[in-house]
Amino acid sequence: MNPNDWTRFAAFANELADAARIHVMKYFKTNVESERKNDQSPVSIADRETEQLMCELISRRFPDHGIVGEEFASVQPDSDLCWVLDPIDGTKSFLTGKPTFGILIALLHENTPVLGVIDSPVLHERWLGINNHGSTHNANVCNTNKNKALADAWIHATTIDMFDDNERLVFDTVTKRARGRLFGADCYAYGLLASGHTDIVMEAAMGSYDYLALVPVVENAGGCVTDWDGKPLTLDSGSQVVATANEALHEQILDIIKNA
Repeated sequence: MNPNDWTRFAAFANELADAARIHVMKYFKTNVESERKNDQSPVSIADRETEQLMCELISRRFPDHGIVGEEFASVQPDSDLCWVLDPIDGTKSFLTGKPTFGILIALLHENTPVLGVIDSPVLHERWLGINNHGSTHNANVCNTNKNKALADAWIHATTIDMFDDNERLVFDTVTKRARGRLFGADCYAYGLLASGHTDIVMEAAMGSYDYLALVPVVENAGGCVTDWDGKPLTLDSGSQVVATANEALHEQILDIIKNA
């Protein structure tokens, strides 16, 4: 890719996040109605309208790019360049007035996430990560924690309910060796990880739109993100994700998972 493309795509990703933030906030704390999808997760008009808005902006600017979103059918998903969107990551938090929900935007090049945005509309925080160009928090360079000791590490997960029985046993095995575990931060936990405020995020029951934007943000801040088998995350990955502040910590977690 042309080096100039990174500047252009980053600027556009920020435009997408700006537009999505404005639209989402029109509905926040308005008691907007929701319904349950086939997987029993909630969805509201705010989710659908925000994704549609972002899709329209992408199609207008880059008609040859693919789009994969949570709420609508994919468009040209096999394109060399493909945007992956989650208009509201943490819809339950959004619906109940909790500020930790976020907007996730990823750009994939040949099925590999190369640019990611985590936007927190209520808290006015935004993380942007670009492969080989670092990560920023509100336009300032951010870096993960260099702590390599699991015993001193904080571990996040959105909810204990995201794990099936076997996954919960593995999660419990990991967290018993850590400093402590926290729940309920949604995608905001990955931003905290990229900024060095926490050490590990370990989750399951995730879709590609839930995790692909997180990869460039965490990795380009110095962290690691893979599935529970240590494989890189792509559109075709499964539902398990582990993100850590550094390679040494990541290897410890994967070893525990393997032997759990």
